[in-house]
Amino acid sequence: MKKLIFLSLAFIVILFSSCSNNDQEDYVPIEEDSSSEINLPDVFFNYANIILPEHYTENSFPDQFQFQAAIEFDNTPIDNPITDAGATLGRVLFYDEKLSANSTVSCASCHKAEHGFSDPDILSKGFEGGLTRRHSMGIVNARFYDGGKFFWDERAATLEEQVLMPFQDEVEMGLTLQELTTIVIGQTYYPQLFEDAFGDQTITSDRISRALAQFIRSLVSTTSKYDQARSDVDSPIVDFPSFTDQENAGKRLFYMPRPLTNGLNANCVACHVSEAFVAPIPTITPIPNGITTFATTNGLDATSTTDLGVNETTGNPNDVGKFKVPSLRNIAIRPPYMHDGRFATLEEVIEHYSSGIQNHQSLISPLVNSEGEVGQFNFTEEEKEALVAFLNTLTDNQMLTDEKYSNPFE
Repeated sequence: MKKLIFLSLAFIVILFSSCSNNDQEDYVPIEEDSSSEINLPDVFFNYANIILPEHYTENSFPDQFQFQAAIEFDNTPIDNPITDAGATLGRVLFYDEKLSANSTVSCASCHKAEHGFSDPDILSKGFEGGLTRRHSMGIVNARFYDGGKFFWDERAATLEEQVLMPFQDEVEMGLTLQELTTIVIGQTYYPQLFEDAFGDQTITSDRISRALAQFIRSLVSTTSKYDQARSDVDSPIVDFPSFTDQENAGKRLFYMPRPLTNGLNANCVACHVSEAFVAPIPTITPIPNGITTFATTNGLDATSTTDLGVNETTGNPNDVGKFKVPSLRNIAIRPPYMHDGRFATLEEVIEHYSSGIQNHQSLISPLVNSEGEVGQFNFTEEEKEALVAFLNTLTDNQMLTDEKYSNPFE
């Protein structure tokens, strides 16, 4: 049984003027007629205790893969565990278009469930139609990124920090944190949600951050065709009985080492590790600030010019042209691909690794050998089709259509 919360009210839009020295900002209230309706269950959905399959909690790869189970990469902080009430609040915040300067966009505007919580457009549109700098990445399995940093350039140290940045971006949502908090306070459906989540009705940007992070960490994919087939076997590298011959062939190509054209061996799973298919464990770079980053670029370009990637955050020259690696879960329904959306199809992505890797300054072994020769995967047409078939098994329609992740305003 669901309850419908009908809210017909005159809500207040606050226009803030700039100020200095942390003085309280002046504002002019403008009343607008509005009505809102939230569809929430009488009993909270389960977000806190999602059952992870064994292949998330135990590593079954042979020792030579040097992997850990996905659960070992969990970046949930001790002081912000997922709760059912907290993630419920986060869900409402995630879909609430009022939380932008002109009440036209929400977090979900750039992270659409039907597109794997990504955006089908190369660049996303902000509240006034301006375009974001980079493509909106998929956020499913964000919980299992060991480095804990977010955005393509990893400028956010934690998910809790990341979720507040789009609100403050002049293109995306166009608010200050004070404006954001004031708007949330002005909606009659939030006080009870904050009390359920945090024990009282106090609304702060820190609590907004924590609730949104809880909801996003609850976006875990465990019910794809891959997961269902994986439950029938004890190892990820054996053939799955319920896979087609083509899907199994693609899985072998993805997992098993392959000689590159430069004489070194490589595999896809080295950069999409564990069975959550997430970024590799960061490597510690020997620079004074001790910043960590992942190992290599993927050779998209020979040189980096307008977008330096992780280097823009770390200042480390070894990070020029590197970008965060999102999970491959739901990858088949998340075109376009890469940080700049340059590839329209999975076929184009696979062709890049087959023949298009370029010798960038941050490319390292095995994609380039000691003589400076770049290694291409050199897939046959049959192998390319098999890889696409395998990647399609990572689509999790059951998860993406689950009501608990849907828009509560519809």
